[in-house]
Amino acid sequence: MRRTVQRWGNSLAVRLPAHVAEAFDLVEGTEIDVRHEAGAIVLVPERQERGKYTLKQLVTRITKHNRPGRVDFGRPRGREIW
Repeated sequence: MRRTVQRWGNSLAVRLPAHVAEAFDLVEGTEIDVRHEAGAIVLVPERQERGKYTLKQLVTRITKHNRPGRVDFGRPRGREIW
């Protein structure tokens, strides 16, 4: 897949296709390590340690496709605050 390098302010940028971003769980704000190895540009996403996510990071991953539906638990019984 070919991409074109474009100017972004004083820097250069390459857009990643959506399917590539999804395959690596990249969202806006994901930090990427950029380096060169053996004549190639290598992009490596920084991985969070398990259980070290912030609420903001988790909420950014909610989509209409993974949002759970409402659950009806029936009428209140006992001393619920509803």
